[in-house]
Amino acid sequence: MSGVRASARTTFAALSIPNYRRYISGQGVSLIGTWMQSIAQSWLVLQLTNSGTALGLVVALQTLPVLLLGPYGGVVADRVDKRRLMIGLQAMMGVLALTLGLLTITGLVALWQVFLLAFLLGLNNCFENPARQSFILEMVGPEHLRNAVSLNSVMVNVARAVGPAVAGVVIAVGGTGICFLLNAASFVAVIASLLSLDKARLQPAPPAARAPGQLREGLAYVRRTPELAVPLLMMALVGCLAYEFQIVLPIVARDTFAGGSEVYGLLTAAMGAGAVVGGLFVAGRGRTGASAMVRSALLFGAALAAAAAAPFLWVELAAIAVVGGMSIGFMSTGNSTLQLTAAPSMRGRVMALWAVAFLGSTPIGGPIAGFVSDHLGGRGGLALGALACVLAAVLGAVLLRRASRRGAAGEDVGAVPPAPVRIPGPAPDGRRSAAA
Repeated sequence: MSGVRASARTTFAALSIPNYRRYISGQGVSLIGTWMQSIAQSWLVLQLTNSGTALGLVVALQTLPVLLLGPYGGVVADRVDKRRLMIGLQAMMGVLALTLGLLTITGLVALWQVFLLAFLLGLNNCFENPARQSFILEMVGPEHLRNAVSLNSVMVNVARAVGPAVAGVVIAVGGTGICFLLNAASFVAVIASLLSLDKARLQPAPPAARAPGQLREGLAYVRRTPELAVPLLMMALVGCLAYEFQIVLPIVARDTFAGGSEVYGLLTAAMGAGAVVGGLFVAGRGRTGASAMVRSALLFGAALAAAAAAPFLWVELAAIAVVGGMSIGFMSTGNSTLQLTAAPSMRGRVMALWAVAFLGSTPIGGPIAGFVSDHLGGRGGLALGALACVLAAVLGAVLLRRASRRGAAGEDVGAVPPAPVRIPGPAPDGRRSAAA
């Protein structure tokens, strides 16, 4: 029994910090609304166009600003108070959701309006993503960062399990517009949580002074540090083609299994449930490093291949749950590796590049995934993601081996060697363990 309690303390260690508890509770409410909007937006586009390619385009427009301006968003995050920046940007996200909701329920919505609002949301995300990602460390400190990132992923995927299920019911009863309005209201919770944080207990990084060349400086820093460059390159490939679930899953639901919004909601909820289990598992393991990302990419690819081959809906739901678990392991490992490796003055810029790799690659991968799914079906879209994961794992392994050889030869390969980052933390057996 004592072992179970010790394991629970390790798995939920970051929740011992009051600021993090406030933050994650507000985020939890808001993210349920965000997932409701994600489901509703995808379904709305399919209703308006009946086209997987159009679905890919709207997702691409939402992420195009991250690709173009994301690195500059990291520069801004390194310069300003991240909490204040997040409050303003979360409020703007609420206004955008409210606008889409009012347009939809009044029957005035058109595809170009969905495209425009998706683009504006992406513009907002250019600055919100790096600020939010790097703000977690300011709340919990390095000792609890890996655990906090994993628990944050668990919370995201609890919302992914709840939000789509609620969205399926709401769409069936009241239509997609109600989902957008509920999402707009949910931003009140996250803004209130940020306003209520105890600022005296935060550990803000010293703001970077304004200076020319800061963006180039961040790119050069990543380029010479393999433990940063390799995870970013892997995520760019995987994020481009494997994380296009907003595009692929609606087509799997509609065409592969002849279902409606309720089947799409079930698939997304199954993925979220699997990610919750996977996130809790990762939270207690405490591993980071580019080598761990290579292993995670292979497991992610295997799960996607199984989902692509699933013959029946119940098999697909089980496979998609495993996909959720593997995807969160890959994402959490990379996120924590970057934050623990990056210098404090560079963390915003590094996490902005992470957002570019994860979200900014969608303008390229989204239309590709939509095209493949239109012509080869949802199974083809899932198989494309599996191939991307395997290629990313091979690329990561090759680059790490080369970096290791250069290091052995005495060449300068960066400030951090390609090995797991370790932070002291309590292990279930009482020893000190690696923080993942």
